[in-house]
Amino acid sequence: MATYLLRRLIGAVLVMLAVSTLVFFMIRLVPGDPIAAMLADAGDAATREAMIRRLGLDQPLIIQFFKWFAGILHGDFGASIYGSNQPVSDILLTALPKTLSLAFLSFIIAIVIAVPAGIISATRKNTAADTSVSLFAFLGLSMPDFWLAILLIIIFAANLQWLPAIGYQPLSAGFWEWLSHLILPAIAIGTGFSAIIARMIRSSMLEVLQADYMRTAASKGLTQRVILIRHALPNALIPVITVIGIAFALLISGAVVVENVFSIKGLGRVLIQGIQNRDYPVVQGAVLLVSAFFVLSNLVVDLLYAVIDPRIRYS
Repeated sequence: MATYLLRRLIGAVLVMLAVSTLVFFMIRLVPGDPIAAMLADAGDAATREAMIRRLGLDQPLIIQFFKWFAGILHGDFGASIYGSNQPVSDILLTALPKTLSLAFLSFIIAIVIAVPAGIISATRKNTAADTSVSLFAFLGLSMPDFWLAILLIIIFAANLQWLPAIGYQPLSAGFWEWLSHLILPAIAIGTGFSAIIARMIRSSMLEVLQADYMRTAASKGLTQRVILIRHALPNALIPVITVIGIAFALLISGAVVVENVFSIKGLGRVLIQGIQNRDYPVVQGAVLLVSAFFVLSNLVVDLLYAVIDPRIRYS
């Protein structure tokens, strides 16, 4: 197991090295000039040249890259070149709890809905329950999350006035304040992911339930509950865990539209604003952080593979 973990960690480090290199050079291929975005029509040529020198943009790209990379190794992501020259780490640390809270709650909602729905659909194939789950999955995949978000605001915030429509409150302000501001966006995001996971669980469970060893387990007199929980579900989890791991990583980076609908300045919104402002350090830091979550999710998924099926760690 230790060797397996070491291989995965080395692979994760190499991926992050590649991502850090690509994001640095590719952001500079985006059309636009950060100095022009900062100064607009307010600066002359001398001011522009002074700004370029202050930000170090007059140096060769390779020098800029190594300086930025050396800063990352020391935990310094640089400073925003747009606005108040705020450290990128402060901007990301302010946005990250909002995105993580939203992603976590969306993930819980998706799992709570998807796992029972997928199991019921698989064990009651071609029944009314299976049809209902399939219809839910179809609607969940078809509805854009921003449309569902607006619909939830109209019903629960504007008409019923049960929940706030916009904004975010930290957990330190109280559990209900935190939950009440996140429940609507979490439902809007989690519904679509629950449909994907439910369909995957159904498909995987149906394949496992038709295996020979499942008939053997039934012939031994095991109850349906034991067969499902101890035999069918663990063997069906391998492809499901892959989807769940990818889904959680996507929740970290893919909630941009919903964050804008609910005026939550999370990581996705910071990234979009950074791209619009040509704020290289912010974009580089945000993309690197999102990439780290993808790499971490894949690493956790790989380790869960080895836990569920010990044969994987030797292959």
